[in-house]
Amino acid sequence: MKVLNLGILAHVDAGKTSLTERLLYTAGVIDEIGSVDDGSTQTDSLALERQRGITIKSAVVSFAIGDLTVNLIDTPGHPDFIAEVERALSVLDGAVLVISAVEGVQAQTRVLMRTLQRLKIPTLIFVNKLDRRGAQDDTVLTSIAAKLSPAIVAMGDATHLGTPEAAFEPRPYGELLEVLADHDDELLRRYVEGETVDDDTVGKTLAELTERAAVHPVYFGSAITGAGTEALTDGIRELLPRAATTDGPLDGSVFKVERGPAGEKIAYVRMFDGTARVRDRVEFGTAGEAKVTALRVFERGGATPAAEVRAGQIAQLWGLAEVQIGDRLSDQRNERVTERTTQEMFAPPTLETVVTPKQRSDKGNLRVALAQLSEQDPLINLRQDDLRQEISVSLYGEVQKEVIQTTLATEFGIEVEFRESTTICIERVNGSGEAVEFNKKDANPFLATVGLRIEPAPVNAGVTFELEVELGSMPYAFMKAVEETVRETLEQAIHGWQIPDARVVMTHSGYSARQSHAHAVFDKSMSSTAGDFRFLTPLVLMTALRQAGTTVHEPMHRFQLEIPTDTTRAVLAALARLRAIPQVPALAAGTSTLEGEIPAAAVYQLEQQLPALTRGEGVLESAFERYQPVTGPIPERPRTDHDPLNRREYLLHVQRRV
Repeated sequence: MKVLNLGILAHVDAGKTSLTERLLYTAGVIDEIGSVDDGSTQTDSLALERQRGITIKSAVVSFAIGDLTVNLIDTPGHPDFIAEVERALSVLDGAVLVISAVEGVQAQTRVLMRTLQRLKIPTLIFVNKLDRRGAQDDTVLTSIAAKLSPAIVAMGDATHLGTPEAAFEPRPYGELLEVLADHDDELLRRYVEGETVDDDTVGKTLAELTERAAVHPVYFGSAITGAGTEALTDGIRELLPRAATTDGPLDGSVFKVERGPAGEKIAYVRMFDGTARVRDRVEFGTAGEAKVTALRVFERGGATPAAEVRAGQIAQLWGLAEVQIGDRLSDQRNERVTERTTQEMFAPPTLETVVTPKQRSDKGNLRVALAQLSEQDPLINLRQDDLRQEISVSLYGEVQKEVIQTTLATEFGIEVEFRESTTICIERVNGSGEAVEFNKKDANPFLATVGLRIEPAPVNAGVTFELEVELGSMPYAFMKAVEETVRETLEQAIHGWQIPDARVVMTHSGYSARQSHAHAVFDKSMSSTAGDFRFLTPLVLMTALRQAGTTVHEPMHRFQLEIPTDTTRAVLAALARLRAIPQVPALAAGTSTLEGEIPAAAVYQLEQQLPALTRGEGVLESAFERYQPVTGPIPERPRTDHDPLNRREYLLHVQRRV
């Protein structure tokens, strides 16, 4: 069995869904090519996908090229749905990056290519829309070499550009010898010494270089007319590596979760090692375990019922009720797939908005519906505000609002509204702070002693919890209650923002042992419970944190602008108003380039202003770069809990329960 798990990636509207349709039609999977405009494609199954003509959710379809089964994953191109792309990349053996011959390399194309290169995923490039008026070949090739990678190999020549007769004429491998010699020492030696090198040797070298992601073959064509797609199919079969089919311990990665007609969870799994069978018990996540009740394997057209899924294959699994995206499936513990799936490939979302139901009676249903949506997209983080009875969701961009709104209306029958999006900031600890409250002393109403010290931690180190007290100084359940509450409390620091990185040390501990009156049962009024530690910890930690101090940081994007040179002054003035920090512009006769950093909160405004500033010719590329301290007024985030910074109010609402 030969399997290739192939991703199709592109900037929005480059034509990747149309290319998917053409490949399925060529393979005989479908009898008629679907139209994105008509909403009749195989992979865009959501109503909004068909309506908007864009891909929102990754879709898996399967077809055969000879004896090779290709599982093709059509991913979104819009930057608002980058989380879907991130999950697809974790299961790929190879990729096809689609570029429009008319629009050329776009901002999202560069983001995708950088990620593919970082992960060393073998990638073919397909320049689409060769039949469209304005299509170019040499200009696009030059742009690819300058903006994506100089290590490209043009696999043929385009003819009759911009006409329905546009075609692609592949070159024999032998004609690629001179280009490939720049990337392979042995070929270079034989070329310089004038040795004869046959086509098979050149083709084998090209496949090896492609597999190492050292070069990227480039094809031209049109998904609509079919020009060039046969050559691309040959490239997929001959140049991209097959999935490994080892039969070791079970290792699989869950990259997508959806709900079936009866509300059951369906997990999409890429198997890296071993075999999973129906009725097998598998482990997943940190402590999950369940029996596989049914499975469908993607092969030769779609998902078909099967008794087992083997290494290299992609399958749908039923029965894993608690599974989540990013979980790994195993039958014995190891770290290989954990490392593969937890690697952060794209930045987290930097926007959030409050979502409210139009009908007050839908509040409970809205919470359940959003919880199900967050199962399918873990980066839709939910933030429940019990004090104001509101729910916030995190976003990559404004288009996601429309997707969530439409999904809630069509799948759950809930009409919702959104407030204006706000930027998600973070807080970082300035110094060291320490506090302690002793059991049965001072104004401590809880039967617990908790002492904590908080210190800064390196960026991306996360929150660590350490002990300076003996592990056996009190029951482990109480220690665990303190640690869990520390992490929960740091979700909302002094100004209401999360602290992602900090070192917290427990310096004091104490409790009241299990006691009772004479000849009576255990009396909670005299004995410590985990609740005592959960209620006291926020007071101690926030006192220490106030002593340490925090600084609010806002997300910054690195941007690159390509603009007409005569509009540079107007664009620089707009950037100054948006608090951007541009570098010295690279001025040229016709088009100039501006690079720099801009607050994430201002990116959307820049996108709206750019067409008017540049006569519609400006091109903006931006991506999350880092967090930096906020200048000016400090943004506050309303707390969703009883504020431990206000001790009196906190103790009025948080009382010891017996």
